[in-house]
Amino acid sequence: MSLPDTSYLRHPSPLGELTLAATERGLCGLYFAQHRYFGGTDGWQHDPDHLHLRMAARQLDEYFAGSRAVFDVPLDLTGTVFQLDVWRTLAQIGYGTTSSYGLQARRVGRPAAVRATATAIGRNPVSIVVPCHRVLGQDGALSGYAGGLERKQFLLDLESRRGGSLR
Repeated sequence: MSLPDTSYLRHPSPLGELTLAATERGLCGLYFAQHRYFGGTDGWQHDPDHLHLRMAARQLDEYFAGSRAVFDVPLDLTGTVFQLDVWRTLAQIGYGTTSSYGLQARRVGRPAAVRATATAIGRNPVSIVVPCHRVLGQDGALSGYAGGLERKQFLLDLESRRGGSLR
């Protein structure tokens, strides 16, 4: 994504520096350093005062501090109809819980499309905010995460320590 109206901010986190991207409509990207699908900030404007970027940075800080379980920053996601459906179902996986790729395929009404669902999950442009880290292999094993499996494990551990009592 390289829309001319995209602004970005680099933000520190326990998982390393994050690059947050937003348009006037909402957050459109959240990328780790060495993120598998991040193409860089060429054509984007650095804007640390952007409303949606400030909101996302504050909510991420609260999440990592253990005082936020649900993100409500507006989103401006671009993808295929199928990807958008998959990302909507990801947002329904509760804090501190996990799902499987097969279950997510069933939730989007495409039970035979497990591989396509997994690919769409891997292309989620707003990791953490849309919790793709909560999806595990059928046997409960860690698999696939554009930011790396060690980050996925960190996020799952963070949520399991905090439980489901957060807002």
